Amino acid sequence: MRAYGLTYDTGFPTAGTTTHEPYDPDVVRREMKVIRDELYCDAVRVTGGNPDRLETAARHAADVGLEVWYCPFTNGLTRDELLAFLSDSAERAERLRGNGAEVVFLTGSEISLFTHGFLPGDSIEERLAVLADPERMRAALPLLPSRVNAFLAQAVSAVRARFDGPVSYASLPFEGVDWSVFDMVATDAGYRDATTPPDFGERLREQTSQAKPFAVTEFGCVTHRGAAALGGRGDSIIEWDEHARPVRLTTSVIRDEQEQATYIRELLGLYDEAGVDTAFVNTFARRDLPTSAIPERDFDTASFGIVKTLEPGDTGTTHPGLPWEPKAAFHALADYGRARAAIRNGESGGLR
Repeated sequence: MRAYGLTYDTGFPTAGTTTHEPYDPDVVRREMKVIRDELYCDAVRVTGGNPDRLETAARHAADVGLEVWYCPFTNGLTRDELLAFLSDSAERAERLRGNGAEVVFLTGSEISLFTHGFLPGDSIEERLAVLADPERMRAALPLLPSRVNAFLAQAVSAVRARFDGPVSYASLPFEGVDWSVFDMVATDAGYRDATTPPDFGERLREQTSQAKPFAVTEFGCVTHRGAAALGGRGDSIIEWDEHARPVRLTTSVIRDEQEQATYIRELLGLYDEAGVDTAFVNTFARRDLPTSAIPERDFDTASFGIVKTLEPGDTGTTHPGLPWEPKAAFHALADYGRARAAIRNGESGGLR
């Protein structure tokens, strides 16, 4: 792969709050340094629905030499509101690029699920219910690609008027994106689970053999035994309240950091072999899913974070002052990144 990195959530907005609270720019600055210096990442995909937070995190990432994938990830906006958000973000990203940073701009993420007007339903829950109902899904999906592509064409035009770097979009397979208007193909559906066909690697090679670079903008695994079989649905064992806060785990699970680490490392190997341009592990941290000594409230077992978010008010010992501790996946990525760096520097060793 040309580059590997992590997603970094600046706060996904829902129910009046976000998934990254409190948001401390100094903590963000320190964490970007960890991502670059300890995990040897080449890039970071900065996501979220607050424009100022996105810009702050992107700037800190650029300051430590990371390639920035600037990715608005909004929730509950209309198409017009999303277009305005993307236009403003493109101007911010261009200022960063103009100061010497390497920046890729993503015109949103999974917009058909999180934006009004693409699928039936006034909320994400209602839209997911459409996809879960075979009859309703068969009726809705044929109409989706034309709606998505009409909006993306408009968004790309607005973004390119403000941003001079490469442009892509973090897609879902059923959206049927027309990639002709983009500089590279990108998918948020980089997960492997128990239903994944055995020709997963061959399908990847078909994607990477196309004329444009292919990026996996999201893949990962949560932290309990059996999570690898769930892939991107690993956090489905959480019951949430009306304020988007976790209430309890709906299934009794056994914490298994090694399963998460093994899954991530195996997929990075597959992406390397298939010639994927860039891949982003989901995610650095889930601030809204803290660990707990009470098993049924150890929400970190259902977290894609490669660090374990501590209970509110606690800070770690590995990185004093930061509210987390590394998991096995953190150390696996550090080994992987260190090996990549050694190869680039002509040292002995390799990606094993």
